[in-house]
Amino acid sequence: MISDEELNEYRLSGEKIRIVRDALESNDVIGIVIAWDDSQVMIRKPSRRVVKLDRNYIFQPYAEPRRHIFG
Repeated sequence: MISDEELNEYRLSGEKIRIVRDALESNDVIGIVIAWDDSQVMIRKPSRRVVKLDRNYIFQPYAEPRRHIFG
C-alpha cells in the first residue's frame, strides 16, 4: 500500500502518475493525486474525470517505464 507521505509528495508536486491495476497496460489509470483516505485515492485524469482507486494498487511516476509484476 502506498504511504501517506508518498501520496502527499505526488499531490504537492502535481506529478503525473500511473496506477497499475493488472497485467494489461490498457487498464492503467494515468493522472494526478488530488485526495486520499485510509483505503482509497482520488485521481484526476487528463480528461478531468475524477476516479477513486484502491490504495493497494501499484503507484509509480508516469515518466518511469511500466513495472511488469504480473505473471
